Amino acid sequence: MKYSEIKELSNEEIVTRIQEEKATLTKLKFAHAVSAIENPTRINKARKVVSRLNTELTQRTAKAASESNS
Repeated sequence: MKYSEIKELSNEEIVTRIQEEKATLTKLKFAHAVSAIENPTRINKARKVVSRLNTELTQRTAKAASESNS
């Protein structure tokens, strides 16, 4: 998922996507622990998507907090 796509999502959609991606990441890690998965770089990509989503959510929260304090 590209960062431009993430910016278009609402806060609720971001939270939902974070939960979905974390579940996917857990499944990938478990599958890789049991037997090597075909493309282990998918684990890194899933981690990065979760991080991007969390970063955007944190930035929006901080921006909203700073605007409400002004």
